[in-house]
Amino acid sequence: MIYRVGSLFAGVGGVCQAFKNSNCNIVWANEIDRSACKTYRLNHKNTNLIEDDVRNINNKNLDDIDILTAGFPCQPFSQAGHGKGFEDERGKLFFEVSRLLKELKPKAYFLENVRTLTSHNNGKTFQTIKEELKYIGYSFIPFVLNASKYTNIPQGRERIYIVGFRDESDYCFNKPIKENILETSRNNLLSAKFQIPKPTNKTLKNIKSFLDDNHIMPSDIYNNQNNEIHRKIMDSVIDENTVYQYRRYYVRSNKSNVCPTLTANMGAGGHNIPIILNNGIIRRLNPKECFNLQGFPQDFMLPEGISRAQLYRQAGNSVVVPMVEKIAKEIVAVLDAADRS
Repeated sequence: MIYRVGSLFAGVGGVCQAFKNSNCNIVWANEIDRSACKTYRLNHKNTNLIEDDVRNINNKNLDDIDILTAGFPCQPFSQAGHGKGFEDERGKLFFEVSRLLKELKPKAYFLENVRTLTSHNNGKTFQTIKEELKYIGYSFIPFVLNASKYTNIPQGRERIYIVGFRDESDYCFNKPIKENILETSRNNLLSAKFQIPKPTNKTLKNIKSFLDDNHIMPSDIYNNQNNEIHRKIMDSVIDENTVYQYRRYYVRSNKSNVCPTLTANMGAGGHNIPIILNNGIIRRLNPKECFNLQGFPQDFMLPEGISRAQLYRQAGNSVVVPMVEKIAKEIVAVLDAADRS
């Protein structure tokens, strides 16, 4: 069966791509950022993209769905975003997710956020989210996965994922889990049948397989001996199998051919953009390469007329597509088994 998906805080469509790869139909998506919407529309022409504030949409203007997805804003719960949580207006947007779950009543939901969501405000934020989802009738299965250990994408991106199924609020965990095992006699629930993806046995792809020289600009290259930052980077970047970052005062190296987490603030001054040595040239990754390292398909298109800063931000705000795809396929498998029974 092809399940109907609605996507909140859709960004450029990373989660949508993962569910589309899992044989789902993305019926509608919602995103407020104008630049992200341009990128989304270019790559998801058959989805009804609603460019609006999530607070302005409801079940009267949304089609019915089977699965609701939401990568709700992570900055309020991250160290980089000052961690104001629900005191931040963006943090309060989580409650729009629970409102729409209550209104639309999909069979299942999928949420994604930064790992620090689990410890924010001494765990109180996490407990609030759990209780809210439980109150509206959904189960709560939270788990933390690192993309470089669960896929062959060489990016050390660790995120919390939460999955739940309708009318199963008794199936609930108080903290992130490694195995979906709960002491309950209700093992007939869909929630009990959901399996958290296992670590991959595939070898990580080489970082160079994600490179795209067609999008290099002169400003990407570090070769100016008269520039102090350039000299510092040129002295430190010496290994073609290592990914580096300039962290304002020093150059950080990431061993084992793994790229550090791509962040939304890569476009704010360029300090967190990964740096590589390739064919004797020291340069930072370009935006297309960052999307490649998020596991987007090779034919994923970047729109013209959008600044590089915006494109870096879009890439950093997105998800590792193959990581979400593994979870999406598990959700689909559970729903399929239930529909066949």
